Amino acid sequence: MQHVTLNNGVEMPILGFGVYQIPAEDTERAVSEALAAGYRLLDTAASYGNEEAVGRAIKNSGVPRESLFVTTKLYVQDAPAEENTKRAFEASLRKLGLDYVDLYLMHQPYGDVYGQWRAMEDLNREGRAKAIGVANFYPDRLLDLIINNEITPAVNQIETHPFFQRADYQELMRAHDVRIQSWGGFAEGKNDLFTNPLLTEIGKEHGKSVAQVVLRWLTQRDVVAIPKSVRAERMAENLDIFDFELTDDQMASIATLDTGASLFFDHHDPEIVTWLAGRRLDA
Repeated sequence: MQHVTLNNGVEMPILGFGVYQIPAEDTERAVSEALAAGYRLLDTAASYGNEEAVGRAIKNSGVPRESLFVTTKLYVQDAPAEENTKRAFEASLRKLGLDYVDLYLMHQPYGDVYGQWRAMEDLNREGRAKAIGVANFYPDRLLDLIINNEITPAVNQIETHPFFQRADYQELMRAHDVRIQSWGGFAEGKNDLFTNPLLTEIGKEHGKSVAQVVLRWLTQRDVVAIPKSVRAERMAENLDIFDFELTDDQMASIATLDTGASLFFDHHDPEIVTWLAGRRLDA
């Protein structure tokens, strides 16, 4: 496994296992199989509703805690944001059965972002969140947060896949020492990604699947990836990407697939803002 170093010196695996959209009743088995396959970065969130199942899998895995990198995420909190952020963090720790998390992300750029971030800064200083970051922050919101706060986010987890590559934004983040992490790396199969002729041909040249080509493309760009699967053989396949390298010409050809637009939702869309900012989780 290759690792990246975050802006506070914390080391993070460049490839991990995500549990978004895995039902809670299937999550424990899936995470157990992922850990057995060799994954050490696990990515969950309060809003996924499966933190407890992730925690059970960790507890029963026999993998030492210090060998794991566990990420969870804070959802939008009502006022007082600082107090409620710490309450939400305690709830996540309790569900995960952990004393600390390696990375705590603000899931959406809404609500009292500053109050939430101040609380997250406190959790980071206390060592209970080894690193803190954000998700779904567009450039304007990310820079505003960096400029007006003491701690710069270590990570920004955003939609990143062959059809929405975020190369310019990655350069901006790199300039501010923020690590890009991909969600939706396979675009959930949209635009017929798994049968794309270009990606298929590149895969044939290396004896690899389209999924492996995409993950290699992401990690070769220094993008942290967290593919999801509920099939043990696919989990193993997704890990098997460090024995080949895409050529410069192949990387350039994949760049031509970029549409420059989200395939899911736009955080600037008033309807999306209204829905995401108004959604609340049961405590």
